[in-house]
Amino acid sequence: QVQLVESGGGLVQAGGSLRLSCAAFGSVSNFGIMGWYRQAPGKQRELVAVIGSGGSTNYADSVKGRSTISRDNAKNTVYLQMNNLKSEDTGVYYCHLVVVSGITRNDYWGQGTQVTVSL
Repeated sequence: QVQLVESGGGLVQAGGSLRLSCAAFGSVSNFGIMGWYRQAPGKQRELVAVIGSGGSTNYADSVKGRSTISRDNAKNTVYLQMNNLKSEDTGVYYCHLVVVSGITRNDYWGQGTQVTVSL
Protein backbone atom coordinates (compact mmCIF):
# COMPACT_ATOMS: atom_id res chain seq x y z
CA GLN A 1 0.00 0.00 0.00
CA VAL A 2 1.11 3.54 -0.75
CA GLN A 3 0.24 6.73 1.06
CA LEU A 4 0.64 10.18 -0.47
CA VAL A 5 1.15 13.12 1.86
CA GLU A 6 0.69 16.59 0.38
CA SER A 7 1.72 19.97 1.70
CA GLY A 8 2.17 23.54 0.57
CA GLY A 9 -1.31 24.73 -0.25
CA GLY A 10 -2.77 27.92 1.12
CA LEU A 11 -4.06 31.39 0.38
CA VAL A 12 -2.06 33.57 -1.97
CA GLN A 13 -2.67 36.81 -3.83
CA ALA A 14 -2.90 36.84 -7.58
CA GLY A 15 0.56 37.06 -9.07
CA GLY A 16 2.09 35.21 -6.18
CA SER A 17 3.74 31.81 -5.98
CA LEU A 18 3.26 28.51 -4.21
CA ARG A 19 5.20 25.27 -4.04
CA LEU A 20 3.29 22.06 -3.48
CA SER A 21 5.00 18.91 -2.25
CA CYS A 22 3.84 15.33 -2.22
CA ALA A 23 5.77 12.53 -0.55
CA ALA A 24 4.96 8.90 -1.27
CA PHE A 25 5.33 6.30 1.45
CA GLY A 26 4.94 2.60 0.94
CA SER A 27 6.49 -0.78 0.50
CA VAL A 28 7.04 -0.48 -3.24
CA SER A 29 10.13 0.49 -5.16
CA ASN A 30 8.87 1.14 -8.66
CA PHE A 31 7.17 4.48 -8.39
CA GLY A 32 6.02 5.48 -11.83
CA ILE A 33 4.33 8.58 -13.14
CA MET A 34 3.64 11.22 -10.50
CA GLY A 35 1.53 14.25 -11.02
CA TRP A 36 -0.87 16.90 -9.85
CA TYR A 37 -4.53 17.31 -10.64
CA ARG A 38 -6.91 19.97 -9.44
CA GLN A 39 -10.61 20.37 -8.95
CA ALA A 40 -12.31 23.72 -8.84
CA PRO A 41 -15.76 24.10 -7.27
CA GLY A 42 -18.42 22.76 -9.60
CA LYS A 43 -15.89 21.45 -12.09
CA GLN A 44 -14.34 18.09 -12.89
CA ARG A 45 -10.89 17.14 -11.74
CA GLU A 46 -8.31 18.10 -14.36
CA LEU A 47 -4.67 17.38 -15.00
CA VAL A 48 -2.22 20.12 -14.06
CA ALA A 49 1.15 18.47 -14.66
CA VAL A 50 2.74 15.03 -14.67
CA ILE A 51 6.30 13.76 -14.59
CA GLY A 52 7.63 10.34 -15.47
CA SER A 53 10.21 8.43 -13.50
CA GLY A 54 12.84 9.53 -16.03
CA GLY A 55 11.88 13.19 -15.78
CA SER A 56 9.71 13.70 -18.84
CA THR A 57 6.96 16.22 -18.17
CA ASN A 58 3.59 17.27 -19.49
CA TYR A 59 1.57 20.34 -18.52
CA ALA A 60 -1.93 21.59 -18.99
CA ASP A 61 -2.01 24.52 -21.40
CA SER A 62 -3.44 26.72 -18.66
CA VAL A 63 -0.30 26.42 -16.51
CA LYS A 64 2.43 26.15 -19.15
CA GLY A 65 5.12 28.74 -18.63
CA ARG A 66 3.93 29.43 -15.06
CA SER A 67 4.49 26.07 -13.40
CA THR A 68 7.30 23.57 -13.02
CA ILE A 69 6.90 19.97 -11.90
CA SER A 70 9.90 18.10 -10.56
CA ARG A 71 10.62 14.98 -8.55
CA ASP A 72 13.23 13.63 -6.22
CA ASN A 73 13.29 9.89 -6.74
CA ALA A 74 15.51 9.33 -3.73
CA LYS A 75 12.80 10.89 -1.56
CA ASN A 76 9.83 9.61 -3.60
CA THR A 77 8.62 13.19 -3.65
CA VAL A 78 7.07 15.31 -6.39
CA TYR A 79 6.93 19.09 -6.36
CA LEU A 80 4.85 21.65 -8.21
CA GLN A 81 6.15 25.20 -8.32
CA MET A 82 3.44 27.60 -9.44
CA ASN A 83 4.19 31.22 -10.28
CA ASN A 84 2.09 34.17 -11.38
CA LEU A 85 -0.96 32.53 -9.86
CA LYS A 86 -4.37 33.50 -11.18
CA SER A 87 -7.81 33.29 -9.64
CA GLU A 88 -8.63 30.42 -11.98
CA ASP A 89 -5.87 28.38 -10.32
CA THR A 90 -8.05 28.14 -7.22
CA GLY A 91 -9.05 24.62 -6.32
CA VAL A 92 -8.14 21.48 -4.45
CA TYR A 93 -4.88 20.04 -5.72
CA TYR A 94 -4.45 16.28 -5.62
CA CYS A 95 -1.24 14.35 -5.90
CA HIS A 96 -1.37 11.25 -8.08
CA LEU A 97 0.94 8.28 -8.39
CA VAL A 98 0.91 5.32 -10.76
CA VAL A 99 2.63 2.11 -9.73
CA VAL A 100 2.97 -0.63 -12.30
CA SER A 101 4.01 -4.13 -11.30
CA GLY A 102 3.95 -6.67 -14.10
CA ILE A 103 0.53 -6.34 -15.69
CA THR A 104 -0.99 -4.69 -12.64
CA ARG A 105 -1.49 -0.95 -12.46
CA ASN A 106 -2.41 0.80 -9.24
CA ASP A 107 -3.38 4.46 -8.97
CA TYR A 108 -2.99 6.34 -5.71
CA TRP A 109 -4.34 9.75 -4.72
CA GLY A 110 -3.48 12.15 -1.98
CA GLN A 111 -6.08 13.70 0.27
CA GLY A 112 -5.88 17.04 -1.52
CA THR A 113 -4.58 20.44 -0.54
CA GLN A 114 -6.52 23.66 -1.00
CA VAL A 115 -5.06 26.46 -3.09
CA THR A 116 -6.94 29.75 -3.02
CA VAL A 117 -5.84 32.68 -5.14
CA SER A 118 -7.34 36.01 -4.16
CA LEU A 119 -7.64 39.03 -6.38
